[in-house]
Amino acid sequence: MQVSQLSIGYQPEQDRILARVNTSENKELQFWVTRRLALGLMPVMERIQTEHAALQGGLATAHMAAADPIAKKAIVDFQRTETLRAADFSTPYKAPPENDALFGGPLLVTDINIAPLDGGRLRLNCTEKLPENPQQRTFELALSTTLAHAFMHLLEQAVAKSLWLSFPQTAAVPSALPTPETKQGYLN
Repeated sequence: MQVSQLSIGYQPEQDRILARVNTSENKELQFWVTRRLALGLMPVMERIQTEHAALQGGLATAHMAAADPIAKKAIVDFQRTETLRAADFSTPYKAPPENDALFGGPLLVTDINIAPLDGGRLRLNCTEKLPENPQQRTFELALSTTLAHAFMHLLEQAVAKSLWLSFPQTAAVPSALPTPETKQGYLN
């Protein structure tokens, strides 16, 4: 199966990101990406794309990028800019008929393993491990360089829309326990 369309959007009522992949066989793969997963996935994908961007140019770029991390970043930024410039983000996502959804509905992805492949591609091995369901459901996406950049772009847009980065990722721990003299606040 080949990816023909990709849609990633924030669903506020679920407070999750829904990724939808339309395949060349007119089947749809849907999966939820949680805040924890999205905020962990983005820097890892960025790092892997940066590390492997120079290898795509062969000997002409590999020696330069191996010596200079700024050069690596510049190469991947250039590739990403060119990819996004050529990508079609204006065509509306065309969902296949409902009975053609793989897995019968969206999976709640709990684990993602990312591996670089030859030619700058990335393999995302996604797993749904839920305590109430002992049977794991998995799928694998092999993303070309173009799709990997588009995936990251759409994921970043969805995270920005979610406002997840506007709030602290860890709660502040009080330095001392309240005393009777301290006025306590309540949330009703």
